[in-house]
Amino acid sequence: MKKLIPIYIALILIALTSCKKNSTNPGTIPEPEVPGVITEVGLVTWTPAFPVAGEKVTLTLDASKGNAGLNGFSGDIYVHTGVITDKSTSSADWKYVKSASFSTPDPAVKMTPLGNNKYSITFTPETFYSVPAGEKILKMAMVFRNGDGSKSGRNSDNSDIYIPLYEAGKLAVRFTAPEFEPMFDATPKIEVQMIGEDLTITALASKSSDLKLTLNGASFATASNATSITGKAKATATGLQTVKVTASSGGETVEATFSFTINGVVQIAELPSGAKDGVTFINGGTSAIVSLYAPNKSYAYVIGDFNNWQTDAPYFMKRTPDGNRWWVQIDNLEASKEYAYQFLVDSKIRIADPYSEKVLDQNNDGFISAITYPSLKAYPVGKTSGIVSVMQGNQTAFTWTVPTFNRPSKNNLVIYELHLRDFVAAHSYSTLKDTLNYIERLGINAIELMPVTEFEGNNSWGYNPSFYFAPDKYYGSKNALKLVIDECHKRGIAVILDMVLNHSFGQSPMVQLYFDQASGKPAANSPWFNVEPTHPFNVGYDFNHESAATKVFTKNVIKFWMQEYKVDGFRFDLSKGFTQKNSGTTDGAAGPWGAYDPSRIAIWKNYNDYIKSIDPHNFYVILEHFAADDEERELAGQGMMLWNNINHNAMEASMGYVAGSDLSRGIYKSHGFTGSENLVTYMESHDEERMMFKNLSFGNSSGSYNIKTVATALKRQEMAAAFLLGMPGPKMIWQFGELGYDISIDQNGRVGEKPIKWEYNNVAERKALYNVYSKMIKLKEKNPVFASTDITYDLTGSVKYIQLKSNNVNVLIVGNFDVTAKLASATLPTNGTWKDQLNGQTVSVSGGMYTEMLQPGEYHVYSSVDLN
Repeated sequence: MKKLIPIYIALILIALTSCKKNSTNPGTIPEPEVPGVITEVGLVTWTPAFPVAGEKVTLTLDASKGNAGLNGFSGDIYVHTGVITDKSTSSADWKYVKSASFSTPDPAVKMTPLGNNKYSITFTPETFYSVPAGEKILKMAMVFRNGDGSKSGRNSDNSDIYIPLYEAGKLAVRFTAPEFEPMFDATPKIEVQMIGEDLTITALASKSSDLKLTLNGASFATASNATSITGKAKATATGLQTVKVTASSGGETVEATFSFTINGVVQIAELPSGAKDGVTFINGGTSAIVSLYAPNKSYAYVIGDFNNWQTDAPYFMKRTPDGNRWWVQIDNLEASKEYAYQFLVDSKIRIADPYSEKVLDQNNDGFISAITYPSLKAYPVGKTSGIVSVMQGNQTAFTWTVPTFNRPSKNNLVIYELHLRDFVAAHSYSTLKDTLNYIERLGINAIELMPVTEFEGNNSWGYNPSFYFAPDKYYGSKNALKLVIDECHKRGIAVILDMVLNHSFGQSPMVQLYFDQASGKPAANSPWFNVEPTHPFNVGYDFNHESAATKVFTKNVIKFWMQEYKVDGFRFDLSKGFTQKNSGTTDGAAGPWGAYDPSRIAIWKNYNDYIKSIDPHNFYVILEHFAADDEERELAGQGMMLWNNINHNAMEASMGYVAGSDLSRGIYKSHGFTGSENLVTYMESHDEERMMFKNLSFGNSSGSYNIKTVATALKRQEMAAAFLLGMPGPKMIWQFGELGYDISIDQNGRVGEKPIKWEYNNVAERKALYNVYSKMIKLKEKNPVFASTDITYDLTGSVKYIQLKSNNVNVLIVGNFDVTAKLASATLPTNGTWKDQLNGQTVSVSGGMYTEMLQPGEYHVYSSVDLN
């Protein structure tokens, strides 16, 4: 008996070409109308078989195929559709989009249910899309969706669907079997298992022709004067296999081809010494060892510019003896050249490298200007689909002018949280660098950038991450970000990154590598992700931080940004989610989720110890935790810092509603902490409604005193800022809070773009607020009394005060948060003249007692010694 070699089939490329006397554009090859003889299957099928712009076409969706996003859906289904024309610049450049909104029902694009998960729609493309005369439709582009757009049907890799249109009367051919996915370049789904197995091939012609099917140049089926042909191809050796159909009629000849690879036996070999996950360059950048962590997979290729995106034998990856990693060495690279590449796993999973430092996105890169990202490499259109990685052996080196940075002490930290998109109109690192004068004048000594690792789309807060080693290109290049960090360090400003490792989104190659399309959830054998989230605040796909693979990946991310970018700290988003203790996902689970969790503490101690092993010198580890005080105390005892949100009570105080205005939680002692340096208190962050908006919309009033007026609202913000910055411990302010930013967080949607109000810097009463912030920040940073542990306070009533004591100086911060005049009093340690450090006003203290009638909104920062 002949020995059969077990093999796996991997698609590499579909190339539709034409070679006829009058050359035909591959994207516009016509198709034959074949009446009911050939039954085609696929995600989307159509009749006639070769649709033209001026005639009716019927599209049929099989919702069980592709990504199966609408499989079993019982409601109405709509097609969101446009066209690719000879005026389009890329596959993402849809023209004449028919459905006005992706998130609302539209009767004009409603599909007709046929039963058994199938739906159809019939229209004439030319009139349906209202394409102007003279503009040629090449393809119809589409995504199927439910009424509100929360569910969608796409290709299996979640790419958009494309259906070609043909020229009337022209000869054309296309394959109908094996089944093809309707990607921009149609992709066959091949599942041959062994050498010698038959692969059934069917092709159609748009008019009666002499047809021939060949495999690697050898004919295996012919048909005369026919519009269809079927034959069985039999591969007899491993390697690249090319199937071609040729049609000849009336002196005209056209052809179409597709290729696939039959693999040999997977080689088992250790990962070379020094190689790491992702790409390791050797031989001066002319060779690269490319590695992918992918346990329980059968085989993998690396494909890219270096092999014309073919699954050639030299790029068939070896497997390590433990079965966890796949690797291959690529030679003969140009060290200074950028190469796009992907992994093709088990013939159907096409992913970018999780360790990419740069990726290309066909759907979004076209909206990034050359000013923001000069000379951005073009996406390899027609070669592949999905996100692709970029590697380069000899990248442009960056020279740090501040190779080591002496970070501000935790107690003196004043952090400025900013979102680049809504801070500078150019949304670029280079423009941010040019804006640092403003931040420096304010007195800020740390900026916290909202997530900048590559996220889905361009316009985002960044909490939908997918690639953790690549700065998002919408903001600029890798070296442009380094320039910002270096410039900050020159000015004494630390840089903290908002790092999102609670979850990842569907664009992530790690999500895609182990994903159950039927359930729309991570597969049970995912090394990184939970099938179901363990807590109620999760978005995207929930990381399992008790998994060894997740721990390794997380530590690699941490180390990379610490060493490659010299960042000074991380603010870890949703740190409370780093637990496998399943609290459930209902609203009622929020309380149990926040309870003391030893397993979560152990996870964070492990990560914190790892960070200390890399950099023990005051690196900031900030957690968005909001767990029980006893858990936070334990984490603080390890040197970690905890976000402390007093937004609600500060808002009530600023609006003049005393009952809900207790600010005591802003003081570290109320948490049971032994010191103040580990509590990062703030009144506003990216996540809260803006205080000025609330003042102007809902502020209290009494007689002529009205907090809803701009001048009064701004003065209330001055008072709130004085108390915030007078509290011991690190503080954070949200961008433009120092100018009284008054646009609601919900304008244009919670995470949507917001107006950038730099003009507020030229308004006197807003500049006065800026000046209070600036003076208080500088007082805090330059005077140790503001870090004193000898503190008394009453922050509950109408009149609030904080008293800070030290050997040489004492400070009293006092203010009336009511809307009527109130008497303030406090026992002070010294008599004499106390001076307001903000406006120069003085008050005389005798008998150790301070008393003063304060008007509504009146506040003072008194000191027994002049601190200025």
